[in-house]
Amino acid sequence: MHPARSVILFTTLSGLGFGLLAWLGMGLPAVTGWSTLVFFALAYLLAAGGLIASTFHLGRPERGLKAFSQWRTSWLSREAWCSVATLLVMALYGAGLVFLESRWSVLGWVGAVLSLLTVFTTSMIYTQLRSVPRWHMALTPALFLGLALAGGGLLAGQVRFALPLLLLAGGIQIAHWLRGDGALGRSGTTMASATGLTGGPVRAFEPPHTGPNYLLHEMVHVVGRKHATRLRVIAILLMVLVPAGCLALPFSHSLAALAVLSHLLGVLAARWLFFAEAEHVVGLYYGKR
Repeated sequence: MHPARSVILFTTLSGLGFGLLAWLGMGLPAVTGWSTLVFFALAYLLAAGGLIASTFHLGRPERGLKAFSQWRTSWLSREAWCSVATLLVMALYGAGLVFLESRWSVLGWVGAVLSLLTVFTTSMIYTQLRSVPRWHMALTPALFLGLALAGGGLLAGQVRFALPLLLLAGGIQIAHWLRGDGALGRSGTTMASATGLTGGPVRAFEPPHTGPNYLLHEMVHVVGRKHATRLRVIAILLMVLVPAGCLALPFSHSLAALAVLSHLLGVLAARWLFFAEAEHVVGLYYGKR
């Protein structure tokens, strides 16, 4: 699929933001008073910034509020409700920490669960799509949750948790790539099934349209194998190995900043591949697969 910058920013930033909120809800780091405000401000900037970025992919952003009405059938709507609930609950929990120096643990744990539930609903927007076999697997929500917890732990300064979580997220990412590479073939969808012509082997004689259209622009994007492999290596290096190396060394603020920046860049590269390598089955109809 064609990678949209707004969706890449949305899934990356909101994942980190809600991941950090989850750690704060669990009481890690155990801070109170005005020092807490720094962590909450960062988490809200990332979470809210990602949500705002997602609206730029809408043809009519002002209609985004209508998403709240479809919660029974739409994971996008469930994500909207979960994100609002999370931000409200964590705002109340953070106010207690900052202004009253009181930790309302039950409220914090509710916010932590809602934070992870928000990330899960985001992942299910893509996991539910049978038309994109690379996404339609249990590894997709595991990947989103793993990266949110790892990145959130990194931002929260939880080294003892962040280091193994980074390695775990990296392993899930590699497994997602390897499993996804053959997902379209395993789905059983072919040009014959895409066109409804089952009398024998089917090949494209000429494109169905004389010019490009919306489906070709949004749903069909081909990444060269060498290019994809290079980006995968860069993503794992920046997302996992560099931050893990920084965490393994004696702590310093410069190393911590490098770890966060490297992880963010690595997740952006991996998320670009997440969308660019997604093989929508409509591409078969156009003879693009």
